[in-house]
Amino acid sequence: MAKPIAHAVMHCFLLLLLTGVAVATTHGIAEGPEAVDEWFSKLGQAKEKVTKLHFYIHDSVSGKNPTAVTVARANTTSTSPTLFGLVNVADDPLTVGPEPNSTIVGRAQGIYACADLSEIGLILYMNFCFTAGEYKGSTLNMLGRDVELYNVDEFSIVGGTGVFRLARGLVTTKTYFYNETTMDIITEYNVVVLHY
Repeated sequence: MAKPIAHAVMHCFLLLLLTGVAVATTHGIAEGPEAVDEWFSKLGQAKEKVTKLHFYIHDSVSGKNPTAVTVARANTTSTSPTLFGLVNVADDPLTVGPEPNSTIVGRAQGIYACADLSEIGLILYMNFCFTAGEYKGSTLNMLGRDVELYNVDEFSIVGGTGVFRLARGLVTTKTYFYNETTMDIITEYNVVVLHY
């Protein structure tokens, strides 16, 4: 009786060990404290790379399944011409093209808030979480200020994970589509990233 139990425990242990190894090397990038230490020890010999990305983000605040919702508002937000104090969180699809049924390659997850008393100005913090394609499992972190809806805006890439460790760079965005009634928006993103 003890042998079958010991045998089952050993199989479970091996399965967990193999699963751990598979997770620790997801997408060719070793993860975990030791792997990161080793990666940093080789950083001196690493050559910096430039990666250019192009995608669309679909931010939907309307309908039965919105991808962005209001989580907070100040007592004065409803009387503010700039919606000062309004805070939304988003989990928007990140797609190859602007069409609603375009291939999804990730999610844009983050926070945007109305943070200007004199004009409509948003502060954005967004994580681009890649779920498909060459960068699956990696992230990029964007931070910046969005002032005008129809102008080209610039944001900073302030970090990343996976293949984008120590990333820095620049994002330019342009409104592709905006529905003034529903306030749903599709935005085109062009990203230039420096990473190792």
